[in-house]
Amino acid sequence: MGLGENIEGLLAYLLGFVTGIIFLIIEKNRFVRFHAMQSTVTFLSIVVLQWIIGALAVGLIAYPLMIVNWLLSLIAFILWIVGMLKAYQGEMYKFPICGNIAESLLK
Repeated sequence: MGLGENIEGLLAYLLGFVTGIIFLIIEKNRFVRFHAMQSTVTFLSIVVLQWIIGALAVGLIAYPLMIVNWLLSLIAFILWIVGMLKAYQGEMYKFPICGNIAESLLK
């Protein structure tokens, strides 16, 4: 895209898995592709988990599952901020679990 790799890495997180997928398609730089894949794996996984939990949240178990969904949203927000900061700082920072998955998918 012509921006610095740290800016493109940051942008790969901006809209979660949507910008992750876009940068995976258009970018060849290893650093940017890593952050794009990590963004895609992390945030798509969280969205799918939240959909499943939302579908299961009926009756008596609705309240505990709503708390789990809220915690997933908080975790997603923290990972979103950390991912953007680390990418901007030029670090190939790996999130727990999703970072290793992202790295293996790029090989």
